[in-house]
This record gives sequence, C-alpha cells and structure tokens, in this order.
Amino acid sequence: MVLSGIISISGRPGLFKVVAQGKNNIIVESLEDKKRFPAYSTDRISALEDISIYTYGEDQALHEIFDAIFKKEDGKVCISHKESENSLAEYLESILPDYDKERVYPSDVKKIFMWYNLLHKAGELKLEEKEEKKAVKKSAKKDETTEETVSEKPKKETKVKAATTVKPKATVKAKPTAKSTGGKKAVTPKGGTSRGK
Repeated sequence: MVLSGIISISGRPGLFKVVAQGKNNIIVESLEDKKRFPAYSTDRISALEDISIYTYGEDQALHEIFDAIFKKEDGKVCISHKESENSLAEYLESILPDYDKERVYPSDVKKIFMWYNLLHKAGELKLEEKEEKKAVKKSAKKDETTEETVSEKPKKETKVKAATTVKPKATVKAKPTAKSTGGKKAVTPKGGTSRGK
C-alpha cells in the first residue's frame, strides 16, 4: 500500500494530499472535503509513509499495518476510532501482537484506525491491489534478468582465460623492446653490473 504524498498536519483534523509545491509552502488538498490551502514550514507536518509503530522488536511501518487491516477486513472499513480504548487496543493486538503498549498511546491507536477509514473513504486504499500486480511483474522481470546473467557467466570466464594466455606473450615481447630503448636498457644492466663487480 503506497502512502506517498499523504500527510497529517498537527492542529488540523483529517489527512491531506500534497498537490503542488511552492517556494515557501506546499499546496495540500483535504481528503474529506477536497478543499485546497497552503501549508508552511512552520506547520508540523508528518508524512504517513515515514510513520512507524513501536514494537518490542523492529518498528512496524504504518503501510504494513494498513495492509494487514485491509486483508483482515477484505478491503472494507475497519473498527471506528470512536470505539472504547480497550476495543481498539484488542483490535490492534490482533493485527500487531507485539506492539509496545507503553510507547504506543491510546491516541496513537485511534489515529491508526481513523486514518485507515479516511483513506478507505477517499479511495486511496484501492491502490494496494495494483501495486501488488506491479510487484509481481517486477519480480518476474528480475528472475528473467538473473537467468540471463547466469547464462552469461561461462562467456565471461572464457574471456578471462584468453586474457591470461595473452599475458605471457606480452612479457616475452617486453624484453626485446627494453634492450632497444636506451632508458629501459639502463634499468636492466644495473643488476648485471653489480653482479659483475
């Protein structure tokens, strides 16, 4: 599930989509009423794709939690954020059993389900199926390229072998050329003259 371009602005209810970017601000559109307005750097903006939930192990990305909710609810809306704190905590625990109950506050749990239902209502969660198909196509292309590279390996090995057979010939040819040039000749006789002395 892709959440790029979806943001939360502190002090403003709901979620917003980034529509355009100016010099000192960004233009955002509300997912609920589709109204547009500028948001400035002084606003506390959080991108949903960067948000993760604390667990006792590795943090869980918000989009992965939304994927789990989407699968559990068969693409339908989930529990309302207006339910009791215990009900919301139990629901989250059924999806993410090892979430850190001390660091994830009840207000955070409410936001998870409120945001999910807002995205669902706005039609932003339907992209998940398309993204899965794209991922399958990409993985199939990767498999094809890996097969091609494996088949090319023997060709590369034969090229390396050919290069190693050329090297001795090159060294043999280098000796007579060293004798013909005066600068290189001065290098080899030094050892010979020292032995003679």
